[in-house]
This record gives sequence, C-alpha cells and structure tokens, in this order.
Amino acid sequence: MLGRPTKYNDETVIKALSYLEGCYDEIPTMEGLANYLNVAVSTLYEWANDPDKRTFSEALNKIKQTQGDMLIQKGLKGDYNATIAKLMLHNHGYSDKQSTELTGRDGGSIEMDHYLEISIVDPHED
Repeated sequence: MLGRPTKYNDETVIKALSYLEGCYDEIPTMEGLANYLNVAVSTLYEWANDPDKRTFSEALNKIKQTQGDMLIQKGLKGDYNATIAKLMLHNHGYSDKQSTELTGRDGGSIEMDHYLEISIVDPHED
C-alpha cells in the first residue's frame, strides 16, 4: 500500500534550523515549525522518532531546548506573561506543584506502634 509521498528531504533539517534562527523575539514552537515546513505537528514527531532521521531529531531537540531557555530567561525578566510561561514550562519538566507521599515498609501503609490518647479535663474541677 502506498501512502502520500513524504515532504522530508535533505533540506528539511536546514529549514528547521532556519526557522529557529528566525525566532529572535518569539518563542520557537512545534506549531510554528510545522507551519513553516507546511506539515502537521504529528509529522514532526514521526520524523523525530525515525532512526533514519537522527539529524532532524537533534534539530527538533535544539528548538525545544531554545524554547525552554527563552521561557526561563524572558519569563524571569517579565518579558513574557508569567502564567503562559509557567504553563509552557510544564512541557520542559518544570512544575509549581509539590506533593508528599508517606508510605510504610515496602510501599504499604504506615504502622503505628503508639497511639495518641487525648483526655479532656475540666480546669474548674478539683
């Protein structure tokens, strides 16, 4: 079964890096790159996961890395909306959420050797 011919060729990596170089004041995004290359975002990820297209995968990682750096640097300076920068940084492994999980031995429940006993005493009684 034949599918539609791929738009990937020797110049695709050059175009991807050219897109990155053109993003001076704007954040490079997968959507922006997909529009620039006239393909779907899902196609970018297919190419990035193709072992025969390692150079493209490296270019895509460079774009993601630059995006993360710009979000941090310009977000700290206040050049970007803090809420949007925070949401986008989630895609780079950052989170403002904190969680704590307590478990006992081997991940089971915590066993208590001693229990707290509370007695209510009336201070007016002798």
